[in-house]
Amino acid sequence: MFFKQITTEGLGCYSYVIGCPAAGQMAIVDPKRDVQEYLDISREEGMRITHVINTHVHADHVGGEQELKSITGAELFIHENAKVAYPHTPLKEGDTITIGSAQLEFLHTPGHTPNAISILITDMMRGTDPWMILTGDLLFVGDIGRPDLPGNEILDQQVENLYHSLYVKLGKLPDYLEVFPAHGQGSLCGKGMSAKPSTTLGYERRNNPMLKFESFEKFKEVVLESFPARPKSFSHIIETNFKGAPLLERCPLDKAMNPERFKQIMDNGATIIDVRDAAGFGGFHIPGSINIGLEKQLANWVGMVVEPNADLLLVVNSKQDYDRMCLELHRIGYDNIFGYLLGGISSWLLAGYPVKSLAQKSTGDLREAMQDDREFLLLDVRTPGEWDAGHIKGAIHKPLTQVLEEGLKTDKDIPVIVMCGSGYRSNIVGSYLHNNGHKQVCSLAGGALAWSRSGNEMVK
Repeated sequence: MFFKQITTEGLGCYSYVIGCPAAGQMAIVDPKRDVQEYLDISREEGMRITHVINTHVHADHVGGEQELKSITGAELFIHENAKVAYPHTPLKEGDTITIGSAQLEFLHTPGHTPNAISILITDMMRGTDPWMILTGDLLFVGDIGRPDLPGNEILDQQVENLYHSLYVKLGKLPDYLEVFPAHGQGSLCGKGMSAKPSTTLGYERRNNPMLKFESFEKFKEVVLESFPARPKSFSHIIETNFKGAPLLERCPLDKAMNPERFKQIMDNGATIIDVRDAAGFGGFHIPGSINIGLEKQLANWVGMVVEPNADLLLVVNSKQDYDRMCLELHRIGYDNIFGYLLGGISSWLLAGYPVKSLAQKSTGDLREAMQDDREFLLLDVRTPGEWDAGHIKGAIHKPLTQVLEEGLKTDKDIPVIVMCGSGYRSNIVGSYLHNNGHKQVCSLAGGALAWSRSGNEMVK
């Protein structure tokens, strides 16, 4: 049996290749939208992609099943409750698929979604006992799936399903089973996921706090305490996955634009994402643009800030940066990418179009402003956990997601210094505040990390 885990960096997604070289066939489970890696494995290992399986309708990334079916003709599988609009073979509890020496048995394990499945995998060349289980978004390494994404109207039922799937359905399975989830660290489908990509059922029973409750009532109480932020992209991604994602070849033609053409599309309402680093954006940027730099979890930040159906224009330093950003955007279903500014911000400046700046304050600048008792608002946009671990005395705490939802209810003439952990999120919020009328906004360069490393105090 052939088995391989594929990691999608940034989104924290795992997909899987399961096959039999002797039979020359393989299945892909929970594929990402950019499918070249699976095609490369198929070619290199001499196995044809015959089955594509989704453990559930995903909320955080657009699936690659339509791409794979278009290229390979593979059959698509998902649980019968999913009711997706594209042609597929429905799965139910107890169904099996045999691919040479690999046997896949399907369990209905709702809780994260009503249509979720887990997959028991047996290598028939070694024995008849299952070797591993793909748990989808039911059980992670160190955490469990969130039950709130399908909607508040079925949340209570989802929590009951989650408990039953974890404590009863998985409770019947042996400790030795290796566990391979659909997500890991960096995903917003859970809260405390480990960076380790796999575990065993027995280890999770001993060490995962969410599997150690003595009653359903206590389990429910803790599950409902809080959920990770829900990006605005999630509803769009769910809808796209229900319908079946359009093939990437149908997305708008990527092209480099001169400043005149770029401005024309901008004036028609397009959203500009500037992917340069904080210092570059801070120096000069196009008015109205949003700074979301090229870092590992950029897709999650795009999903928090940008409307899913927006027409997009990009400001980048290079064609390589543009290609990478397009890849990340397509993974979350942001397909209306019209192009990028040829020559970058320099060409915009030379064309004589207006620019803005977002000042970058050093920790020394902040310390001086505090000592001089200058009037300003220090806005900390980190998460509650980061704030509780240590913050600058006198700062006001409002997490990034809250600022984006509610704005900042202060006089827009008051100077604002935005800070986060490293300066990345503060530029997102700083650009947002600029675009919403705040006249004196700057970002703390290096954020809390630079503040503490320069010998300044953090309080709790």
